[in-house]
Amino acid sequence: MAGSEEVQRATALIEERLAQEEENEKHRGTTHQKLPMDMLVLEDEKHHRPQSPSLQKVKGQERVRKTSLDLRREIIDVGGIQNLIQLRKKRKQKKREALAASQEPPPEPEEITGPVDAETFLKAAVEGQMKVIEKFLEDGGSPDTCDQFHRTALHRASLEGHMEILEKLLESGVTVDFQDRLDCTAMHWACRGGHLEVVKLLQSRGADTNVKDKLLSTPLHVAVRTGHVEIVEHFLSLGLDINAKDREGDSALHDAVRLNRYKIIKLLLLHGADMMSKNLEGKTPTDLVQLWQADTRHALEYPEPGSEQNGLEGAAESGRETPQPVAAQ
Repeated sequence: MAGSEEVQRATALIEERLAQEEENEKHRGTTHQKLPMDMLVLEDEKHHRPQSPSLQKVKGQERVRKTSLDLRREIIDVGGIQNLIQLRKKRKQKKREALAASQEPPPEPEEITGPVDAETFLKAAVEGQMKVIEKFLEDGGSPDTCDQFHRTALHRASLEGHMEILEKLLESGVTVDFQDRLDCTAMHWACRGGHLEVVKLLQSRGADTNVKDKLLSTPLHVAVRTGHVEIVEHFLSLGLDINAKDREGDSALHDAVRLNRYKIIKLLLLHGADMMSKNLEGKTPTDLVQLWQADTRHALEYPEPGSEQNGLEGAAESGRETPQPVAAQ
């Protein structure tokens, strides 16, 4: 009986948090950060992701209060609020221009002379250079050619969503469930990249949707951790084992609750995920929901000194933190 009441309270709190997130998303776009292939560590993907937006907001408001005096001094120093706003607009524009320039792929060569080596072939899979891929394969190169981490062109193209290259590799006999040194397949990488069309293509060519990596994580676990709702919804429609556990005994619902994926939590519950399933630490998703309240209370009682905020853009405007890249294992 007590367990049933705990589940009801946790479900009510989840509904409240989901409503808050939907309201926040009306005012801002939601983006998903993905780690580069050579900087992925599975433990980082599993644990070091955004904190609760409500908790972030509490901490942010405290930082705004502490820095309001500095803000007033800054406004006076730069000659008024209008000048301050203009300066910030210019900084934002520079950041956007730099980001756009870094995302533009290099132009594909019109004609390829000479052989294509393995490194160039793998790089072309990331950059979407079809002619380089074709030349390598025409010269007899193996589609399963991989780097020192055992990541193939199929892994790389799946992360980036290059459908034409993927189809070419699959036609050339690439091993669709080739595992890298972390035991991840192209299906795992497609989930990290957030490409539903890639997931469906790989699936149509026989890819295993239940394959597990070194953490015993399924593609469903990965899609939940990286926050790609459409892919999670697709996997649930296939009738996969929704309560499958990874090496730490966590189900997809454990991960969704830990990482505050409110929409995904709701989806998993609608499809029958077990709120009382225990991981190796004996914690259920219901227990983790209750920790949200404890964390929020702790932040109110013991505010942490953080980086200064300007008070105009909102200390927790995005409600998300970007994970720091770590070296590959």
